[in-house]
Amino acid sequence: MAAKLSGPGGEGRYTVGQNADMNVTPMVDVMLVLLIIFMVAAPLATVSIKLDLPPSLPPPPGQKPKPPTVISLQKSGAIFLKDKQTDADHVAADLQALIGPPGPNAEAVFIRSDKEVKYNTFMTIVNALQEGGYYKIALITEDLA
Repeated sequence: MAAKLSGPGGEGRYTVGQNADMNVTPMVDVMLVLLIIFMVAAPLATVSIKLDLPPSLPPPPGQKPKPPTVISLQKSGAIFLKDKQTDADHVAADLQALIGPPGPNAEAVFIRSDKEVKYNTFMTIVNALQEGGYYKIALITEDLA
């Protein structure tokens, strides 16, 4: 709060009176500092993320899209590749035999798992797929409602 030391019609020469004007300088300083902080921080928030989006055009008429390859993990420990049962050691080789020529880099593999499956079992399958060259791995979730 500011004060004025003398004024017209004052009681004495050294009388201190109240100044009712608001001092906005500190508020303006704080606002300018905040503006500079936001201007510096705004470009950092625009980080680009690489997305692998499907093409915008539908496939030509008469050509059926390839069905996805699904690996199912059950809480009993059984692993199914489409409808064929396999084990964790042979999942990449069985998948290569099922898919065929384009190779593992072109194929997306979907994993569906029961919620009671242990994390170690799940990661064993993911690691086996990556060792076999399958890096496009997607997870299938189901609505619980």
